[in-house]
Amino acid sequence: MARFLTWVSDERLQGWACSQCGWTFPIPSLLKDPEAKSAYDRLASGRFQDHNCAEHGSQGTEVDANSFAQRARKLVVRGFKPKDAVEITLQELTLEFRSNPAKIERARSDAEDFLRRVKDGLI
Repeated sequence: MARFLTWVSDERLQGWACSQCGWTFPIPSLLKDPEAKSAYDRLASGRFQDHNCAEHGSQGTEVDANSFAQRARKLVVRGFKPKDAVEITLQELTLEFRSNPAKIERARSDAEDFLRRVKDGLI
């Protein structure tokens, strides 16, 4: 199975990761500017291509099946348009975390990031 760059967004990590090993490229915490995010994505892609899976062992940071990007990606693979997949995922997370406004706000931020990455052809 070929490795691929995957976006991870959960309590432990927000950033890019390898689908086959423990390699990660966390996003800097203060990164807000869209141009800087685009540069970060290009840098992550280059570092991903250069990394050796054998040096990073097994997937130490498990790609969370419940992360926003993974949930939305599953819907896109099943035939939903990315915008619809994001809306459905946001609705699901709003119901799941209705008593936790911080998680709902994080999901909205992840939704914007997901759509930006789809538009840029990264996901």
